[in-house]
Amino acid sequence: MWIYLNDRFVKREEALISVFDHGFLYGDGVYETIRSYGSRIFMQDHHLDRLRRSADAIGLPMPNLKWPDLLRESMERNHVGTSQHDAYLRITISRGVGDIGLDPALCPSPTIVIMAKPLPPPSPELYRSGVTLIIAETRRNLPSALSPQIKSTNFLNNILAKREAIAAGAFDSILLNWEQHLTECTVSNLFFVTDGCLRTPSVECGLLDGITRSIVIQLAKEQRIPTEEGHFTSEQLRQSNECFLTNTSMEIMPVSAVDRTQIGKGKPGPLSQKLHELFIGARDRFLEIASPH
Repeated sequence: MWIYLNDRFVKREEALISVFDHGFLYGDGVYETIRSYGSRIFMQDHHLDRLRRSADAIGLPMPNLKWPDLLRESMERNHVGTSQHDAYLRITISRGVGDIGLDPALCPSPTIVIMAKPLPPPSPELYRSGVTLIIAETRRNLPSALSPQIKSTNFLNNILAKREAIAAGAFDSILLNWEQHLTECTVSNLFFVTDGCLRTPSVECGLLDGITRSIVIQLAKEQRIPTEEGHFTSEQLRQSNECFLTNTSMEIMPVSAVDRTQIGKGKPGPLSQKLHELFIGARDRFLEIASPH
């Protein structure tokens, strides 16, 4: 495996970072995960723009690199982004190496890492039967304390909720906010359907405005499907007819139960399936060429 580290590609065993890196010491950094369909990268510019916004939000200078070229080379070196293997790409930018202490000025330059590996699709059985969720006891961080729009390398809030899901034998956890309203799952956005209306928690509830989330809302509006972004409770979710999750790698994943309460008929609902079909049909609109020009 070849990994881009700071200014060159190195083999996996040579990709070493100092114990004084503030990403390791304090979780002081940002990241972005991206995927390809074959050689074409999904929403590349949107992901890179979000990475810049995250870096700006924590005062981390975004290195002026030819990011699309580096992503292409990373895919080529690792033989992913082909007809056989879609690619999973991760860019991580940490504050960099510096003496112990919280002052960002201790770190003269950031640490940059790009990784690429095959992206295996989720099991088809999950799409046929749906996944189960729980409502986590862990609450989403207050937006006034840590903005959810920052994709920070400090993921402890989500990790604690994920541990709850694992302990309960569930696929994932839903985090509530400080007002007991739904926000999102640990790595995905949440949607549900009630009486034909597509609903999803508002960004104001304290969640990351996911890129796939935005596409689903756009597709629903194009189809004149009633859509509402708002403040919703777990009880409203349990009484819904359908539920599904969205993120870059899963696309649209149906949910069959929440806290052991069956959602609708306990299987993927018609609107969830329709939106997934629309998403697959519209993917070419959101793909960017990742092969050399």
